[in-house]
Amino acid sequence: MLLVLSEEHKEHLEFLNKVDAAVVGEFGRIALEFLRRGINPKVYEGAARKLSVPVETVQRGVEGLMYLMTQSSKHMLSEADFVDSVLSLDFGEELNQSLLQMYRQHGSEIRRVLTLLPRPLPAYCNLRWRLDVQLASRSLRQQTAPSLSVVLQLTQGPGRPGAARVLQADPATLLHLLSILEGALAALKSTHARRVLRNVK
Repeated sequence: MLLVLSEEHKEHLEFLNKVDAAVVGEFGRIALEFLRRGINPKVYEGAARKLSVPVETVQRGVEGLMYLMTQSSKHMLSEADFVDSVLSLDFGEELNQSLLQMYRQHGSEIRRVLTLLPRPLPAYCNLRWRLDVQLASRSLRQQTAPSLSVVLQLTQGPGRPGAARVLQADPATLLHLLSILEGALAALKSTHARRVLRNVK
């Protein structure tokens, strides 16, 4: 399996071609540290001062490298597949070998860190609906059979498109769902629920 990198990601990693192998190694160390402990913007500022480049360039380079390593580790790419994936970046042989060495050394640790990270829950993005009404059929003479189709678009986080969920329900099911939600809202306004929420805070 090969890792397909977007043009934007390739642009972010292009900066690595303009710096020494030692700087690439330092970027790799920073990326791994960020995976373990979270991002620290002060590290970007310090690295940008040393290299005399804008902070955004360093940030994009480190985050691009972090993305490359996490995606490769997540998909458990073999060394040959990793090298073939990196070839699309048009790096020199020395830089390719440096990235491969980094992947060899830290791939299993990155996988372990990824298993500990909480997965982002899907969030609402968009909703489309359609009402279908069947006017007549052999089994339902002189009756209508309406049904509501809903397409719920979800995202997996900022800038990450999620899946679309298609839901269908008849009016009786929708009314039942509505009554349950209204009951839950009424329970939330009760004195007991307010007391519990106060204690939780």
